Amino acid sequence: MALKNLLRIVGSVVLSLACFNVVAQGYKPPVFTDANRLKKIEAAYPVIDQLYKNYAEKNHWPGMVYGIVVDGKLVHTGGMGYTDISAKIAANETSDFRIASMTKSLTAMVILKLRDEGKLKLDDPAYLYIPEMKGMRYLTKDATPVTIKNLLTHAAGYPEDNPWGDRQLATTDEELAALYKKGISFSNDPGLGFEYSNLGFATLGYIIKKVSGQTYEQYITENILKPLGMVHTYWEYDTVPKDKLAHGYRWLDNKWVEQPLLHDGTYGAMGGLITTIEDWSKYMAVHLDAWPPRDDAETSPVKRSSIREMQYPWDMNYVGISTNKPKGQPCAEVSAYGYGLGWAKDCEGRVYISHSGGLPGFGSNWKIMPEYGIGVVCFVNLTYANAGAVNNHVLDSLLTLPGIKPRQLLPSAILEQRKNELLKVIADWSTAKASGIFAQNFFMDYFPEKLKAEASAAFDKAGKIIGVADVVSENQLRGYFIIQCEKANIKAVFTLTPENPPLIQAYHLDVVEK
Repeated sequence: MALKNLLRIVGSVVLSLACFNVVAQGYKPPVFTDANRLKKIEAAYPVIDQLYKNYAEKNHWPGMVYGIVVDGKLVHTGGMGYTDISAKIAANETSDFRIASMTKSLTAMVILKLRDEGKLKLDDPAYLYIPEMKGMRYLTKDATPVTIKNLLTHAAGYPEDNPWGDRQLATTDEELAALYKKGISFSNDPGLGFEYSNLGFATLGYIIKKVSGQTYEQYITENILKPLGMVHTYWEYDTVPKDKLAHGYRWLDNKWVEQPLLHDGTYGAMGGLITTIEDWSKYMAVHLDAWPPRDDAETSPVKRSSIREMQYPWDMNYVGISTNKPKGQPCAEVSAYGYGLGWAKDCEGRVYISHSGGLPGFGSNWKIMPEYGIGVVCFVNLTYANAGAVNNHVLDSLLTLPGIKPRQLLPSAILEQRKNELLKVIADWSTAKASGIFAQNFFMDYFPEKLKAEASAAFDKAGKIIGVADVVSENQLRGYFIIQCEKANIKAVFTLTPENPPLIQAYHLDVVEK
């Protein structure tokens, strides 16, 4: 009886698809289904402000600024303390902080821009651009040469060089070349593991100069900063307006001790940028705007596909249990390094793109969640301040307090069509072979009589059919839909083939609780 009722419910819909063109899959980008989500986020601002305030006070931060970016716009900022303690200059969203290793993603971005312009290849040995690297002696004779991609992903085999690298900021190009000519020490052969290297990104900055004919500062400024309107962003601290420049401090013997600022040099490509919350939010917007893939005109200085490539987990570096959640609850997490960016996925399947920064006098972190369209950023003028910890807490609060959900991937036209055609077959499996919607493998792996028996048992258990929900996309060729019933629901999952038009290759039916 239930199956006949299902046939009655979907029959008219299926018939209307008779003339549908299945070749055109009709990609639909993800959308946010909650039109009031910004208002919900705004309601959480007092909690967010208090979180930052508590972290700053607990950790003796002399000055701090932060911002929240939603859908590419800076929607909320805050600050406390001072950028200059002696002059009592208050920290705010227009204050210029040195952001240290957050700089690395800009260096990576312009490497990809040069790649897109055909001026280099990521698999090129670095010695093609820096001849002094050609004679390097590796740990073993069968080692492969360091490539540009190795440098981008911290897989060049160089030893982790914090805090040594932090003190090299003002090094010159000539000194870097001399270092390579003399020979460097390796901790691994290239390509055999992740180890964070400031030297690697200083080397990328030098490659930018060799390829473009401009210093990395000039090239990044002209090709990224200026097009984005980041006019309050600097490389050299003595060019920053004095009332805007954040001074750096250490907490020593229960007091703040000012740290000397380092001048810009070759190692600035790994961590020398000085910027404001307002300016950096424009850069964050570019990374958020890279999603979803779509046919829109390119509007950022670098292709959206290249930005997504930066955010990809190229070099896995951690799998374990994290306690970064606000209440310290354990959560499995996997993390990796992309190109100048960190990537992580937590136990709830949420993806984070981020990078921290730390130098004598400064600590910083930015973190975005592309699926949710949100991001946070925090700058602090205390040596190696852990801004990432508070940003983790803030992002979790932004999701849980307002109940923010990720963007929903809308189904392709072919998924919708196959769903409705499958519904008709589920109601009467005797028509399956003649329907033309199943792939060559289907009836070797599934058997109509058994499928019919399973469907009858499922509907007998679930009771009277009330309706059928929309198909939910896992991607453009896989999804599921819910048949809503009186006692329980029935979930039908199906996967399509790579053929054109795509056909159903896999299918599963389950009774699920309402």
